[in-house]
Amino acid sequence: MDEKGQASAEFILLFGGIIVVVLLAIYMYNNYVSKLNGEISSKEVNEFNDGLENIKDYFK
Repeated sequence: MDEKGQASAEFILLFGGIIVVVLLAIYMYNNYVSKLNGEISSKEVNEFNDGLENIKDYFK
């Protein structure tokens, strides 16, 4: 009888499901980036700093 109410409830459930999926994706991405943080800072930053030290010697 009341199809407008049913459509509204379906949209609310649909958007709720989308929000749950987006939040899970953000949580998983956050964990992935956190794990990469240690690897990036330990290897690439040290190599970059070494390169800057080598360049600095040319400008003394």
